[in-house]
Amino acid sequence: MSGLAALLAGHNAPDLYQWHSAAHVPDVEHAVEHAGWKFAYLDGWTIEDKQSFLKACGHALDVDGDLGENFDALSDRLADVSAGDRNGVILLWDGWSPFARHDEQAFGVALSVLGGRANADRGCKFAAILRGDGPPLDLPELPVKH
Repeated sequence: MSGLAALLAGHNAPDLYQWHSAAHVPDVEHAVEHAGWKFAYLDGWTIEDKQSFLKACGHALDVDGDLGENFDALSDRLADVSAGDRNGVILLWDGWSPFARHDEQAFGVALSVLGGRANADRGCKFAAILRGDGPPLDLPELPVKH
């Protein structure tokens, strides 16, 4: 069973993960939604700073209001992210490395905020998957089925 399938089936707890899969985004979206989860996609290839990340993340997760330059606002809005009648929310973040390389401190805070939501005791299940290569991360790896 691939790591994504294990996550979707509840064998892996919702958390922050790193994933080295070449699967096409529509295929990942289909698998996530077919398993009864809500899919959100963050295309991070042009994100190099906090403000761009907050705007793109807010858009990807469809959170209300302008997050400005405030990670606290993102954290508050993430608490309200809902899966509706779904099992939870999977955020696939492609292209995380430009942000990690250009603003290491803000990237670290972003991971902390997303991790806080993934490990929250309230709200729907939430997992963020950082896909691709970049600077070393201390995140569990979702294995890829070979």
